[in-house]
Amino acid sequence: MGYQAALKEGVEIIVKIDGDGQMDPALIGHFVGPIQAGEADYAKGNRFFDLEKIREMPKIRSFGNAMLSFMTKLSSGYWDLFDPTNGYTAIHCDVVKHLPFEKISNRYFFETDMLFRLNTLRAVVVDIPMDAKYADEVSNLKISKIVGEFAIKHFRNFWKRVFYNYYLRDMSLASFELPLGLIMMAWGIGYGLLNWNIHPGVSAPAGTVMLAALPVILGVQFILAFIGYDIASVPKRPFHRRSKAIAKNAGSKLESE
Repeated sequence: MGYQAALKEGVEIIVKIDGDGQMDPALIGHFVGPIQAGEADYAKGNRFFDLEKIREMPKIRSFGNAMLSFMTKLSSGYWDLFDPTNGYTAIHCDVVKHLPFEKISNRYFFETDMLFRLNTLRAVVVDIPMDAKYADEVSNLKISKIVGEFAIKHFRNFWKRVFYNYYLRDMSLASFELPLGLIMMAWGIGYGLLNWNIHPGVSAPAGTVMLAALPVILGVQFILAFIGYDIASVPKRPFHRRSKAIAKNAGSKLESE
């Protein structure tokens, strides 16, 4: 793989550009800049930043990318990013060394799965505004064919990320809000459907209605609280700076001994 080859060559910042001719190599400096400045670990393109330029994008691509971006926000935890399938990226070598490339999906889900893996490292990711060049080429990315596959992989990554970040590595109030919200919603909906099936067409008493409605309302509130916490937890401190600081401290300790 290109990333491993770049590591062997001692490259500090690795840039990846798709070979479809839609990405301008002159923008490389914009992608490398935030990483060199120590502000980010990974930079990716965003073709949706300029609203005027979006009109030049084929409508099906605009809609498909919007749907994929929302699913990626949930599964990756990077709520401030858009255009997840963008292949114009740059990454610091210290981050690449910790990525399990043998587990990362290939083909169209590669960039999206990269974001999930980066979040497990708590790496900082930034969007870089860019324009894409569209001619008469036909896209190989067929939304109708990959939506099912993507949905399954996003669902899997979401629960993996939740387990890693909210139960395995750390616990917080959000660790309880999500399961409580899901349980209460399931109880309310299940209880309501059960009573509706038992007594079809019969008006339920106020107590029965509240036993179904109140858990659903509280469950939604708990889930929204979890999402709010998750949005606020987007990584802010670059991973490669942390790793360098740890290595420096370890070296200092060895010298003192």
